[in-house]
Parts: sequence; C-alpha cells; structure tokens
Amino acid sequence: MTLVELRQHIRTLITLGATDAPMISCYLDLEACREESGVSGGRMVFARRAVLLRKSASGKSGECVDEALQRIEEFLAGELMREVKGVAVFARGGAQPFFLALQFQVPLPNWIVADAVPNVYHLIELKDTYHRFVLVLLTEKSSRILEINLGALTRQVWAERPELLAHVGSGWTKAHYQRHRAEQIEHCAADEINVLDQLMAVGGHTHLILAGSPHRTEWMQRALPTHLTDKLVDTVHASGRDSMLDIVTATNSLFAEHEEGESQARVCLLEFEIKTHGLAVAGTESSLRALKGGLADVLVMTEAYEPDSGWMCIRCGRITTAGRRPVGCSDCLGNELRQAMIKEEMVRLAESNGTEIEIVAHSDVLMELGGVGCLLRYAPPEDFYR
Repeated sequence: MTLVELRQHIRTLITLGATDAPMISCYLDLEACREESGVSGGRMVFARRAVLLRKSASGKSGECVDEALQRIEEFLAGELMREVKGVAVFARGGAQPFFLALQFQVPLPNWIVADAVPNVYHLIELKDTYHRFVLVLLTEKSSRILEINLGALTRQVWAERPELLAHVGSGWTKAHYQRHRAEQIEHCAADEINVLDQLMAVGGHTHLILAGSPHRTEWMQRALPTHLTDKLVDTVHASGRDSMLDIVTATNSLFAEHEEGESQARVCLLEFEIKTHGLAVAGTESSLRALKGGLADVLVMTEAYEPDSGWMCIRCGRITTAGRRPVGCSDCLGNELRQAMIKEEMVRLAESNGTEIEIVAHSDVLMELGGVGCLLRYAPPEDFYR
C-alpha cells in the first residue's frame, strides 16, 4: 500500500457518518507473541475482545456487532497476505454495512473498540512514523532505486547490474580491470543520480536513505548534489547476502528514529511559540478550539496523551470535554449528543481540515503542557480564550 492510498482510506473513514450500528475498529499486531500453536498475540487479543464485545451489546445492536465481528473473523482466517505484520480492519453490520481491511508490513498496536465512527488514530500514527522514503541500494554487483511506502517496498524505479569482466591474466591486466571497474561505477552513479533527482522532484519525496557496501555509499554520498544531500537521512550497511526484507526493516528503523527527531523539533518550536506569546496553543480545550476554528497548522500530540471522553453535538459537531452529559449543545441548542473520544475527534478534525499531524513518541515538555498542542496559521481572535 502506498502513502497516497492510505490517505484515501483515511479520508473515506473520517467521512463515514454514524449509524445505529456500532463500527468495530480492529488493529492487530500479528508479529508479537507467536506461540507453539502459531497464533499471534494479536489474534488472541482479538478473540478475547470479541467475546467481551458480544456480551456488552444486546438486541439489534448486538446483532450488528456480531455481524461485524464475524466478517473480521472470516478475514483473519483466510485473507492475510504473506509477511504482513499489522492489520487494521473496520467493520459495521446493520442496514448500512461497511468493511475495510488494510494490511501492513510493520506492526500495529492491539486495539479493538466498538464506537459510533471509525477510530483512525493508529492509522495517523503509522502514516506519521513511516510515511515514505526513497532507498538507494548499492551492492558490489547491482544498483537499485526503490520506493518504500509505510514500511514496505512498493516500487523499484531503477536497476542496473554492471558487467565487470574480471579477465585478470587472460587479456586484462589487474590495473586495467580496476580502472574499468572504477569507470563503470562512476558512470553508473551518474545515471543513478539523474534518475534519483527526477524521482525526488516529480514524486515530491523529501527523505532519502543510502544502503549498501560502505565504499559505494560513501562515493554516492560525495557525488550527490546539495539539494539531494539535504534530503539524506542516513546510510546503512548492507551486502548482496542480505535479504530485501532485512534491508527494508533496517532502513525502517533508521527512518523512524529520524522522524522522532523531527517530531522533537516540532515540540521545541511549540514550546518556544508558547513562551514568546507566539502562534501556538496547548492543552485539550485550546487545541480543540484551534482545530474547530481552522486556526491550526500543525497538531502536535504525544502517544501517551489520553484525555477523558467528551460529548459531540450530532447537529453542529461541537465537542465538549465535560465528563457528564450536557443538557444540550451550547452552540445550536440541540439535544442530540453522542459520547466522543476526544483524541480521535482531534485527529479527525485535523485530517478534515488538512492540518498536519505530528505524533511524538515521548516528550516530558509536551506532557507538562497537557500532552497536545497546535502550531497556528495566524493569531486567534480576541475572544478565543473566553
């Protein structure tokens, strides 16, 4: 799956309206805790949660929950691709059934809930952590340019296998062979850089990783023009004996570390803007207002942020963080309210508005500010804090 495809799926999910039937959002880690039975920890978590969800619903709602869970069970029993490590499945029964199953080559947390709308936070987190990068793989025998989307190899853009005829002692001297080999590597690198430059420009790629033998990656790094060097995340050692899966896994880890560094930089900027009375707000209430009002440019959130649930007005969409159900909506005076998961509603609002979302693995600074904040597009109006 590509980043573009995931964005389309997220758009579909956040625009689904609520119905009388609950939506089951199921995220599973299929990699961890494999036992002698061959059953992953994620499957066992799902089996236990399915029992609880069936017991918690009754009547027509119970029938819809059972229908959705059965569809997920059927999918897990026979529709998984090889090498999949994480799945996200969304299922709803009833008069307006819905089913969407997404498979990834990186693990996801085990999280199974029944809610009025799909829970998309973990898809947002996946998109922010892994999104995409270009990998240039340079071994002694080949050169390849690859696109990595969401932790998986999705496209080979270019490949070349120079024929190095080592006729030492039978027509070629050793010096002649070494000169020929160096010329071929230089010519190959020039072609690679040309293709790479076009790919990065046309595809809008902003991150590059080099992998392969040290002398080839070092040579390529020196040969890169400045505008490509600026996009270089790092280099990683790899040989022709390494499997592609191992290489992609190693570069994914490197990329995730780099992304966390960028996330920490956003936290520093948020802290600076708040301390200097700049374009930033922090905390649940202020962040919700900024998102709802279209003021937010970047939503910055820690993984540990877990606010209490609130209430949403079905008519106008106003969200209140009050723990107890309000009598009615303070904006439109409507009295049709549904309980809402504040964290989910924040990321849904951000995605709907085109607001960038930055998920931070850990930040004491951001947690002291409430676990969430927004960098703003422009200064809020005078009545923003009333």
